[in-house]
Amino acid sequence: MVELDAVRASGGGRARRWRGPRRGADAMQTLAAGRTIAAGLRGGIDGSGAGGAARGLRRLLDADAVGLGGLHGELAWSGRPFDVHAAEQLADTALRTDARAAGGGAVALPVHARDELAGVLVVAGPVPGAAVREAASWVGEALERALLENSAAVAQQAELRALRAEISPHFVYNSLTTIASFVRSDPERSRDLMLDFAEYTRHSLARHGDYTTIAGEFRAIEAYLALARAVLGDRLRVQVRIAPEILPVALPYLVLQPIVENAVRHGVELPGSSGLVQVSGEADGTDCVIIVEDDGPGMDPEYASAVLAGCGTPGSLGLVNVDRRLRTVFGAGYGLVIETAVGAGARVVLRIPRFQPGVVVS
Repeated sequence: MVELDAVRASGGGRARRWRGPRRGADAMQTLAAGRTIAAGLRGGIDGSGAGGAARGLRRLLDADAVGLGGLHGELAWSGRPFDVHAAEQLADTALRTDARAAGGGAVALPVHARDELAGVLVVAGPVPGAAVREAASWVGEALERALLENSAAVAQQAELRALRAEISPHFVYNSLTTIASFVRSDPERSRDLMLDFAEYTRHSLARHGDYTTIAGEFRAIEAYLALARAVLGDRLRVQVRIAPEILPVALPYLVLQPIVENAVRHGVELPGSSGLVQVSGEADGTDCVIIVEDDGPGMDPEYASAVLAGCGTPGSLGLVNVDRRLRTVFGAGYGLVIETAVGAGARVVLRIPRFQPGVVVS
């Protein structure tokens, strides 16, 4: 939309002076259209949202018709070009030659994502060539963002599988051996430990949604600690203090358990060692802070930094995977902090928001 400002011409009459577009309103419309286009392309240029992306582009370009298509399959149209068959032939030509094709009042441009041909954009109507080229570039960038988002989701699932794979066979063997040792001498305790073992493996290995609650994580932690105490006996002492108000807080599945297991494994489980593992959690304003600490041998602070940077030993993957998943979900201001020194034990601090849009237990 443009505005005309009345000014007095030199001859005494009135003329109209063009004042240009209403920049604020047009900018908001452009941004809204950009969000619509990007949302429609999350499933790919030939996905179910391609039609919505084509509608957004058509409004943005003020075109007669806009079509989007992948490397194979039909075009998703918004509006209809004068000659649909001719427009589709232009699209085929653009895909085959990886170059612009035009004719009959329409133009087809190849769309690239990550420097590879990803699809085609067809625009029909009196739209400037520069605008069509910018639209094709815009579509390509939206596809690249969608690919990155999908890659991040795949990486998160891979990290979760890695955490599950880190369940110690040695711990499982010792747990089952300990349970078996109580079958005759203390059948009731053997039964309770078997139930703990079932809860521990169910939480660690079974399929879950993306998120759970702190209460859900602590049920598995309590089962793990019961088994660990049965295996280690008096060598392991445990203190757990969790404020009730944080129990419903949602967080990614399997983030607390690996931290507690790490404290037991490296702080107490070493041959000839014993120690105390403390777990505490409380609200801190709009955040939730959970601390897991042990009085074991600790580690060099530089090595602790290397662990969170992904440069530690293979056995330290649990902490770095947890930290990355937390930062991906909640942002760079959240995640893990390791406070440690040689001979001074280790303290792992986990900070997450008490509420985050989209983080909901299903």
